[in-house]
Amino acid sequence: MASHAVCIQRVAPPCFEASQLNKSKTVSPFSVKIIRRKRRSSGVRCSLVDFIGGDLVKPDIGRWLEDVEKHKAIAIYTPHEGGYEGRYLNRLKEQGYYFLDISARGLGDPETTLLNPYPVCPAHLGKQPIARWYYPPEVDYRLSALPPSAKGLVVWIIEAKVLSKSELQFLALLPSLRPSVRVIAECGNWRKFMWKPLAEIAELAAQE
Repeated sequence: MASHAVCIQRVAPPCFEASQLNKSKTVSPFSVKIIRRKRRSSGVRCSLVDFIGGDLVKPDIGRWLEDVEKHKAIAIYTPHEGGYEGRYLNRLKEQGYYFLDISARGLGDPETTLLNPYPVCPAHLGKQPIARWYYPPEVDYRLSALPPSAKGLVVWIIEAKVLSKSELQFLALLPSLRPSVRVIAECGNWRKFMWKPLAEIAELAAQE
């Protein structure tokens, strides 16, 4: 005759708040009313720019142009979705600046690449002799090719957040070595487009 196993599971009694029980009366567990607390939803504060679009509202273009001429080296923080920095780039183009776009990844030593002739070793694949080619300095070569009507050269560095502090300090000093050069470095991301002097980010002013 087959035997059937019976599984009995113990259920823990419900938990109640002590303040909700009446101490003067004997209350059975079945007559207690369960009180559920409502969770307060944490709201997100939004501004007018979040609804209209940050690329359409630009009341700070004048301050942007003034800070570029004043500090000459600027660290910018752009939103992750991208596209906002193009509005500020176009305003610099309207002022007569020409641009040199460089990625910080694979840049090497910024001083050697931008101001001195630097060597490049092409891949030899184990069959060709190892060669070394020299390229002219990026900044000086672009400055020599600028038309007379140009206001200057803007070195726009992408992904500058990977650079060390000493490399950022050199970029902050580059406009003092080449007066017609302006430096814009993308040092990170933020919810809206913002900028600070590059010397402040590189802690160059504190050392001075």
